[in-house]
Amino acid sequence: MENIHILIADDMEAHRRRLERIINSVDNLSIAASAKSGYEAVAYAAIKKPDIVLMDIEMESQMAGVKAASEIHKILPDTKIIMLTVHQDNNIVFAAFQTGIVDYLMKAAPKEEIIEAIYSAYNNQSPIRPIIAEKIRTEFARIKKSEDQLTYFFKIIANLTQSELEILKLLCSGLKRKEIADIRAVEVETIKKQISSLLKKFDKNSTKEVITEVNELRLFDLIKDIS
Repeated sequence: MENIHILIADDMEAHRRRLERIINSVDNLSIAASAKSGYEAVAYAAIKKPDIVLMDIEMESQMAGVKAASEIHKILPDTKIIMLTVHQDNNIVFAAFQTGIVDYLMKAAPKEEIIEAIYSAYNNQSPIRPIIAEKIRTEFARIKKSEDQLTYFFKIIANLTQSELEILKLLCSGLKRKEIADIRAVEVETIKKQISSLLKKFDKNSTKEVITEVNELRLFDLIKDIS
């Protein structure tokens, strides 16, 4: 059986010692290095090139482990990183997965679970745990909704006159009707009529609704990038 080299990164000595005892109790597991910070973890990983990293999320800063994981993956893309956490904060754990980690464990996990996680990571068989699966589903749903909204809004924008498009842009930049009328050198009543036409095309009751959605989707940034 191949020897698996493991880097431990945790700012709490008691946690490091416990992980060291667990690793030393298994014949083909060995400790490559033991780091006390995210900075040390990156440095040791670059030098020792471990197979697995057991990385605490919160060390010198709340996201130190996440940042270290990202740096390690840049230099050692094949190294498997398992995050260790005290509090199961879904958003932080999901952010860690976005850096390329393969698994996460509660720090108080039993010895058997930690060993199993190490072997699973080494063999590319790490499970997708329930909170991560739910986060992935939620993220895909958000992206799909955003894409659908973009398609819908671009269809509307394609049917706007150049004048209506300019007024929409000025509204989204925070200007009032009177200010827009001054800029365009027309009567306020003319601007009101054009805004009324805009609302009909967007099927909205107020300019606030249109402005909020257009700005959230960054439509004018996208249009500028395309043009």
